[in-house]
Amino acid sequence: MRRFPPAMNPLRRRLAGSLFALALSPFARASGDLPPARVPRFGPPRRQVASALVLGSGGPRGFAHIGVLKVLEEAGFRPDLVVGSSVGAMVGALYASGLDARRLERLSADLSFTTFLDLPQFFGRRGSGRAIEDFVDEAVGGRAMEELQIGLAVVATRIRDRSLALFDRGDTGLAVRASSAQVDRYEPVEIAGELYADGDEVSPVPIRAARRMGARFVVAVDVSAYASRTPPGVPQAWIDRDARRARQVAAEAPEADLLLHPDIGYFAGFDDEYRRRVIGLAERYARGRAEEIRAALVKGKGP
Repeated sequence: MRRFPPAMNPLRRRLAGSLFALALSPFARASGDLPPARVPRFGPPRRQVASALVLGSGGPRGFAHIGVLKVLEEAGFRPDLVVGSSVGAMVGALYASGLDARRLERLSADLSFTTFLDLPQFFGRRGSGRAIEDFVDEAVGGRAMEELQIGLAVVATRIRDRSLALFDRGDTGLAVRASSAQVDRYEPVEIAGELYADGDEVSPVPIRAARRMGARFVVAVDVSAYASRTPPGVPQAWIDRDARRARQVAAEAPEADLLLHPDIGYFAGFDDEYRRRVIGLAERYARGRAEEIRAALVKGKGP
């Protein structure tokens, strides 16, 4: 894993890392370069799944997951499995590694816009997503998905047939990179001869995937924008994307025991003020539903 002198500021560190990756681009790591045990894949359940936490897509809106997690933790929710799509996969991987909501909040304060960018993106081109992969692998201590404290499943879109793919074993960073590969910002990610892209395309809030893995009780968090918050004059492509996402979430929502959908506004950002604001809004929303959360958790425990 690459290391940089502590004196480097975040921007210089990202630029240095991007230049290094570009220089080695003909030899950039793909799944074919990994030992077979590290290649992301899906296998038979390794443990019984009584409860699952599902974290949805949304790019920078994913900071809101942290606010909801703070309240769920206080209510005593400890999932056996975390299932995430796109940014939900990233937050889910860090959470499954043992970083609780408070530590995630502190980590979020140290991030910058350049943390997840590759050099081509500074020039308006699509990136490889390697910066995302490296960030996640470093944050989880280089552990594979099956080595994390909580079970993890990552959702991606298989490009060949636009079907849902699940990964629950192998390199954590590479799986999250595939799940986060937004088609307009990142190149598709190759894993075992297949190309994958953003999990948001097939399942923004992958509730059915959690059920498929045997979860008997599912808490899901949707951080997408409310349609009623759409301001006038936004591009039609945005409206169409939001409508597609809303249809997909609505189709899976009945299979969740509890679905939390904080209203954090429409436009997303990445600066410190935005991060603090959406974490706070999501936390206040969840606290406003604390009684419902506790009732659902009691019911989820069963007799």
